[in-house]
Amino acid sequence: MVISKLLRRRYIVLAVSALALVLAGSASADEGKIALGAKMYDKWFKVIGAPKPEDTHKSWPSSNSKKKGNATHRCKACHGWDYSGKDGAYATGSYQTGITGVRAFAGANPADVVAILKDATHGFEGAMLAEDMAALAIFVTEGQVDMDKYIDRASKKFTGDAAQGKEYYATICANCHGADGMLPKDMAPLGEVADKNPWEVLHKVLNGQPGENMPGLRALPAQVAADVGAYAQTLPAE
Repeated sequence: MVISKLLRRRYIVLAVSALALVLAGSASADEGKIALGAKMYDKWFKVIGAPKPEDTHKSWPSSNSKKKGNATHRCKACHGWDYSGKDGAYATGSYQTGITGVRAFAGANPADVVAILKDATHGFEGAMLAEDMAALAIFVTEGQVDMDKYIDRASKKFTGDAAQGKEYYATICANCHGADGMLPKDMAPLGEVADKNPWEVLHKVLNGQPGENMPGLRALPAQVAADVGAYAQTLPAE
């Protein structure tokens, strides 16, 4: 009886301690604001309802003539879906720019990022409101995920559990993307996107799609998004 009471008391203490850790972790981050900033990183003008830029960004390198217009105004265009810029997936390909990523700003002061957004290179002051830049800065400093933990860079394969991802997909994603990933009709098959650009898929699964009702799973463990990505790579690519 005494042993039973001691074990029960120890269990309660451990449970309370674990709950305190969870609450402490959740209190330190505003996941909604981070997800908003992540969508800004993706396509800020879509998020805030600004006119789509028609010119090529003034700082877009002349060495890359493959991209022009509004595509060059997106943060991800220079810094990559993996946030690693010239040191990541954009070391080659149509978005090769030689521009560094934003990984070094993880854990930095958001005010420093806002200052960079306003500088002569970026020139976003006036294009975005102060709160827009603040959300973007919060994502860059607090919301980046080390994608190498969830995606094998060499094979482009998610390291998640596809079987578990199937359960998440069927209950969260299938209503919009269809059981086979072929919806909506105005986008490439999800299986194709997941195979070609898993970093984009992970970013969007975590944070949602700018201007759409796609839910972001950021408040859940990142492994859930990796599992969804792993299952998406089993879907037909055409």
